[in-house]
Amino acid sequence: MTLRTLTVARDLLREARARRWVLALFAGITLLLVALGFGLELEVVDGALAAQRLFGGAMDRSIRPADVALRPLFQAAASIVFYGGLLLGISVCADFGPSLLAPGRIESLLALPVRRAELLVGTFAGVLALVLAGALYGGAGLALMIWVKAGVFNAGPIVAAALAAVAFSALYAAMLLSVVVVRSAALSAAAATAVYMIGLVAGKRAALAQLFSPGLRRSIFLAVTAPFPRLTGLADAALAVADGEPLPWARLAGLLLGTALFSAGLLAVAIALFERKDY
Repeated sequence: MTLRTLTVARDLLREARARRWVLALFAGITLLLVALGFGLELEVVDGALAAQRLFGGAMDRSIRPADVALRPLFQAAASIVFYGGLLLGISVCADFGPSLLAPGRIESLLALPVRRAELLVGTFAGVLALVLAGALYGGAGLALMIWVKAGVFNAGPIVAAALAAVAFSALYAAMLLSVVVVRSAALSAAAATAVYMIGLVAGKRAALAQLFSPGLRRSIFLAVTAPFPRLTGLADAALAVADGEPLPWARLAGLLLGTALFSAGLLAVAIALFERKDY
C-alpha cells in the first residue's frame, strides 16, 4: 500500500468526521449499549447466576455458574454484533462510493498526482478502518458491559466484531464495483445486500445442496455459491468463542483466505473498469 493510498484513506476518514458520519455511527452504537445496559439485569451471587431479566422480563431463574449460564447471552451478543454490524455497515457506508465519483469531485481528484487504483484502494481501506473501529467499539462495549454487570468476561463479541469487519471487506468490494458501473447509493447497498445474503447461503452450501436432487440444479447451486465468502462460517467461529471453545484456527484460516480472495477479485475488477472510465 503506497503513501498516496494511505493519504486517500486518511482523507476519507477526515471527511466522514467532518460530515458527522463518525459521530452518528458511534452515537448510535452508544445509545444501543446504554439501552442494553439499563435493560439487562443480572443477579450474581457467589459466582452463580441467580436470575436474569431483559427490560423487566424474566429470562431465567435457575441458579447456575455464571460463566456457564451466560454463554447463551454471549452467543446472542456475538450474533448481533456480527450480523447486525454488517447490515449497519451497509446502510452507513453506501454513500461513500457515490460521493467519491460525484461530478465535480472526481475530476478534481483525478487532477491530483494520485493513480485511479490508489483512489479506489484508499477509499476501500478508509471505509474498512471506519467499520473496524465501529465494530470493535460495539463488540468490546457489549462484552465489558456484561463483565461489569456479572463479573464474567467473554471475548465472543469482540471476536465477532473483528470477523464482521473482515466479512464487510467482501461486501464493500461489491459496493465499489457497483458504484463504478452505476453511480448510485441504492444500487451500492443492493449489491452489498446480495453478497450478504448469498454469503449466508454459501456458509451452509454443503447442507443446503442436499435439498437439491443430484444433477444439474445441484451443480448450478454449488457453482454459483462457490466463489462467495462463507459468512456463516465466520459467525460460527465467533459463536464458538462465546460458547467457551477455542478458535478453530485451521478452518478460520481458510475462511479468511477465501474472503480476502473474493474481496481482492471484486476490487481488481472495479479498478480495471475504473481505469477505462472517462470523466
